[in-house]
Order: sequence, then C-alpha cells, then structure tokens
Amino acid sequence: MINFKTRRNDSLLQVYRKLYSFYGTQGWWPGDSPIEIAIGAILTQNTNWANVEKAINNLKRHDLLTAQALYNLHCLTLAELIRPAGYYNVKTKRLKAFIDFLVLNYGGCMRRMKEDDTASLRNKLLGVHGIGNETADSILLYALDKPVFVIDTYTKRVLSRHGIIDYKASYEEYQKMFHDELEVDTALFNEYHALFVMVGKQYCRPKPVCDKCPLSNL
Repeated sequence: MINFKTRRNDSLLQVYRKLYSFYGTQGWWPGDSPIEIAIGAILTQNTNWANVEKAINNLKRHDLLTAQALYNLHCLTLAELIRPAGYYNVKTKRLKAFIDFLVLNYGGCMRRMKEDDTASLRNKLLGVHGIGNETADSILLYALDKPVFVIDTYTKRVLSRHGIIDYKASYEEYQKMFHDELEVDTALFNEYHALFVMVGKQYCRPKPVCDKCPLSNL
C-alpha cells in the first residue's frame, strides 16, 4: 500500500485506505505503450472500456499503434478500425488531431513529450481538438507518468455523496483539493483514481448500492 500524508484533514486518506483495503492494487492504465494508453484515453470518451479494447485490437492487428503509422493513415480507414469505440467519425478527428500534435511537436515520440514541463504540456494538450481536462490529465498521468489527479464522474459522485465536496464544484476545484491535501505523487494519484473507478462502477452508481459499499461506514 502506498504511504502518504494529508496536509489539512484526513478525509481523502480515509477514503483511499478503505478502497485500497477492499480492492487492493489496480495496476492501471491497461496498455503496452505510452501511445496506446494515450489513444485509449481519447477513445474511451463516452463509451466503456470493452468497446475501446476492440478498437485498439483492430489497430494492433494492422500494426498501426505508432505515431507515424497513424499519421499516414487515411481518416476513412481509421474511422472504420475504431468503429467499435462509438462516435467513430468524431473520435477519428480527435485522434488525428492528437497524432498531428505529437508528430509535429515531438517527432511522434512520447518520450520527448514527457520531457516537457507538466503545466506547459497540459496547456498544449488542452489546445488539441477534442481533448478536455479529463482526457489531458489521463494522458499526463497514465501515459507520461506526470503527477496530476484525474477527475471523472466516479470521483465526483463518491466524494459528493460523502459530503467531502459539492458535486457541482468545478474540475479545477476538485483537482486542487487533491493536489493541496495529498502529496503530489504519480503512483498515489494513479492508484487512487483507479480505485474511484472500481467503486463507482460497482457501488456508487447513479442508483447507489450503499449497503455493500466499502465506504458505507465512512
């Protein structure tokens, strides 16, 4: 278990410890390479991971999980390959925009991208068509090992239902809470976010299943 300290209160510490005790290490994000993880972060918008895996497997079968291969690939071909991920025409444009950004700014090399300052790189990613806060931070955390906390619906649902922060608080307010109150640590942020996803899918659903939830006595 990752050891860390909070700076102001132990609410986030309690949540983490309970989830970790219940689920154990998650080992996120699934992917064999940084570019595969980044592609997955873009494709997972508005769909479930099973559909994303189908799309990524299509790309793998055609040896297309490199920046240069995707850069040279025709949009219509790419759209057909990622069709299982849903909204495939929209996601083709977004994926192409990211690949263009990667190739034109970093020669298609994720290692070179990683060398950029985190805050500067985050701003650049947010300027890429179709990449918002959650997707940018997923790329930073999981593909590039940058210590930023990813805020998603599961995180907001869990924390707001336990009175830690209002659901309507902004993405920036949620993220600031984690960055201010926890040690800024890549491994911690990775594990904690993955645990939110697990409990959000199984228990803290739109219609919650509270009686068996590991956070029921929080």
